[in-house]
Amino acid sequence: MAEGDLAGAKKNAARRGATLVFIDESGFSERPAVRRTWAPRGHTPVLSHRTRSWSQLSVIGALVYRARTPLRARVLWMSHPGAIRSPQIVRFLRHLRRHIRGPVVLLWDGLHAHRSLETRAFLESQRRWLRVHRLPAYAPELNPVEGLWAWCKGTVTANLCPESLDPIRQQLRLGRRRLDRHPDLLCGFLHKAGLFI
Repeated sequence: MAEGDLAGAKKNAARRGATLVFIDESGFSERPAVRRTWAPRGHTPVLSHRTRSWSQLSVIGALVYRARTPLRARVLWMSHPGAIRSPQIVRFLRHLRRHIRGPVVLLWDGLHAHRSLETRAFLESQRRWLRVHRLPAYAPELNPVEGLWAWCKGTVTANLCPESLDPIRQQLRLGRRRLDRHPDLLCGFLHKAGLFI
């Protein structure tokens, strides 16, 4: 999809009174995302984490924008241990439908799970409320969810050295509550991608 097609998708969403939804996936692991931090002078902070095999928590995230005055934005996500496959995508789309009423314009990348037979069959059965557009290849900067992942890894899970995936889930829950209290951050992710509604 070219950048002009992205603009067309946004205009169609506004004309139809549809909700604009951007989706992306990311992974969080037991290895810490090392970021700068503060410490007393002369006491260098040390992160210690286990070096044996580590697990990964995959998260499907959606930034939901409703073109109103003022712009309404919210975040939805679902975590899953291991890799994201078609059943998880379909489950998340059902989750999305429970939380959003009315027509939806969905924008996402070309992940294989988005193009699989199972996902395409589900999307075909949901055409009455869901329109899907693919973002251009090799252009992650057009997806505002990338900003969400950068914020999560830079603030929410930064320097976290968990022994299991549960502390990561807990920190992500706390981060989600923080985003619910600051919807201006969600609009900032959209503007950082160079998009305006």
